[in-house]
Amino acid sequence: MTVCRLDNRKGIIFHIIHGSFVDGPGIRTTLFLKGCPLRCVWCCNPEGQEKLPEIKLTSSKCNGCEKCVKICPVQAISLNRELGDDKIHIDRHLCTNCGKCVDVCFTGALEYFGKYMTVNEVFNIVTRDKQFYKMSGGGVTIGGGEPMFQLSFTYTLLKKFQKNRIHTAIDTCGYVLNIKGIKILEEADLLLYDLKGMDLKEHLRNTGVSNALILKNLRKLTAMGKPIIVRMPIVPGYNDSEQNIKQTAELLSKMKSVERVDILPYHKYGTVKYEQLGKTYRLSVQTPSQEYINKIQSVFEYYKVQTQIGG
Repeated sequence: MTVCRLDNRKGIIFHIIHGSFVDGPGIRTTLFLKGCPLRCVWCCNPEGQEKLPEIKLTSSKCNGCEKCVKICPVQAISLNRELGDDKIHIDRHLCTNCGKCVDVCFTGALEYFGKYMTVNEVFNIVTRDKQFYKMSGGGVTIGGGEPMFQLSFTYTLLKKFQKNRIHTAIDTCGYVLNIKGIKILEEADLLLYDLKGMDLKEHLRNTGVSNALILKNLRKLTAMGKPIIVRMPIVPGYNDSEQNIKQTAELLSKMKSVERVDILPYHKYGTVKYEQLGKTYRLSVQTPSQEYINKIQSVFEYYKVQTQIGG
């Protein structure tokens, strides 16, 4: 009976990628769970920040039928043809994400970012890819958002996958406060550990939280020999100072269980999702050149830290 209850435990997933080559070794299935304690100014997955499902509006798909306008119980949706509008607008301050508009939208203009799924439902989807894991040395990566935001669901998934001999990685920001969260990080087969900066004040400004706990957890996990791939976004003007790169390389050079550092150049792929959520993307930064990224990579090589561009 206990196993049945655990298998039926629900979590909220906003995306599943099959056949990924960048979220750990081999061919992988990556699960994206909603909820994150950080608010990085460069976040490319804003739909992963809030814990609950959110209404996604893709204006280009709207045909102006007004079915959603009529059914919205709080009058959060409007369409003003007198002002030349032929697409709907959502007042996010009024919207309760009840989903009644999604039910009547047949063009796909209104959808959900986030879906409740049981552990069994996720497991059944994942096992379709199991043959690819076997031939490539791959597995499942649980990310987000931050998977520690859904502790019980994440832990049950982890143990279910491991019981069935599926290599399981956890992609984490490292901002983990409780014992159960640390237990998940300790028991995962591999950690993809985000490291967004060494300077405390800059980290607080860029992400909304201190990096003290993140660094503390990283030191604890490497001390116990946990296999870790560090992921480091490079955002010009925010975390790419010479001092930050040098301090990061120096710190990681002393951590023997860090297998490599994935250098992730800033990109703008997620900006459309801000529009779909009715949010403003405020960052105005250019993607760093290959020459610039190579220069950063050379600093890590100087400290004998294995690196990879992208990942």
